[in-house]
Amino acid sequence: MPADVYYGIHTLRAIENFPISGISIQTYPRLIQSLTYVKQACALANRDLGLLDKKRAGAIALACKEIRDGKLNNQFVVDVIQGGAGTSTNMNTNEVIANRALEILGFERGNYKEMQPLEHVNLSQSTNDVYPTAVKVALRFEIDCLVNAMEVLRLDFDTKAKEFGDVLKIGRTQLQDAVPMTLGQEFSTYAVMLMEDQQRLREAALLIQEINLGATAIGTGINAPPEYAPLACKYLSKLTGFQFITADNLVEATQDAGVFVQLSGVLKRVAVKLSKVCNDLRLLSSGPRAGLGEINLPPVQAGSSIMPGKVNPVIPEVVNQIAFQVIGNDVTVSFAAEAGQLQLNAFEPIIAHNLFNSLIYLRQGCLTLAERCVRGITANRNRLVDIVSHSIGIVTALNPYIGYENASAVAKEAYATGKGVAEIVLVKGLLTKEQLADILRPENLTQPR
Repeated sequence: MPADVYYGIHTLRAIENFPISGISIQTYPRLIQSLTYVKQACALANRDLGLLDKKRAGAIALACKEIRDGKLNNQFVVDVIQGGAGTSTNMNTNEVIANRALEILGFERGNYKEMQPLEHVNLSQSTNDVYPTAVKVALRFEIDCLVNAMEVLRLDFDTKAKEFGDVLKIGRTQLQDAVPMTLGQEFSTYAVMLMEDQQRLREAALLIQEINLGATAIGTGINAPPEYAPLACKYLSKLTGFQFITADNLVEATQDAGVFVQLSGVLKRVAVKLSKVCNDLRLLSSGPRAGLGEINLPPVQAGSSIMPGKVNPVIPEVVNQIAFQVIGNDVTVSFAAEAGQLQLNAFEPIIAHNLFNSLIYLRQGCLTLAERCVRGITANRNRLVDIVSHSIGIVTALNPYIGYENASAVAKEAYATGKGVAEIVLVKGLLTKEQLADILRPENLTQPR
């Protein structure tokens, strides 16, 4: 073993066995922090039950706190993709905590007679309850981070909805002209979509808070006293600030990865809807001369190395790509959950890797979209006035007043001649100027009347 490291032989073997992605578990700081929350909770429970002396328990707790504060993160070196259902991650954690605790007690690293990674740090535990519990703790933190990022984006869309509340435009179905609406109404839907998905994430978070800590190997609780599971859960809740609960059936909870599938599905839902919003932004801003050109996205960088002056919708494009990744991650999570056998799912490392990836990408995507795009969007008001005045779509609003046959004739003539609908209606004497002005008022065109 190198003299300057805090991990041990089990970690070194994992480094040699799994040179897979080149991404170590330290890439996900929340996972490292959550592993220390679990180890500290277990040490305190073991202390209270008389299984671990106060001196060792205190050293383990202090080592865990130091790691959460950012110390020794570079010692968590095993690859995120690993065989063994997370055993290598658990071993890495046990060894780092044990060696730092030894220093706290005044001993040299590696003096395992005084503090043994498996006998003391891993007391009353198994990878099969520690690893999924730590993953759930980390996911719980990351869900809150994503919900908060979505709130930033939602508020920015809501602000734009209010700003564009008086901007009349033509809505579209199947990319064809439909009926009038306001640009504010269009942007308000994006805010509502985000709000709905925030609620779905909060619901998923509640499911994440059921844990199997105390299940040990397969859920029977072997090598742990009966009082241990609820006590460890109590300490974990106190340390993290989240109300975790022990599953009613620990055998079931140890093998069931359904909650990860549920969360992954919600993340896919968020990604799909967010990508649809970005598709809309790209369409509405297309042009600027040969496209829809209804809104202007902020120009954040040059769009071409050959076409001077070209500006591309790069921020919506990167969010689209995040969505594609999240959708792919969901497929991986689904296959990994399905592949579980009998009393354990061996593929939780790839499940965790993909869920963390999705949560972090979506969080950063929301913040980037808000800051670098949505806040700077402007309405091309002159262009919208021109589109509405020449649109055949407003003829739908005239149906109750001039009848479907007359409205169809007006639409055909407008289409054939390029004249405005209002102009043709007045020439035909179907409505007076005053009647037409009242019917075509924006507030009458964009809500029930």
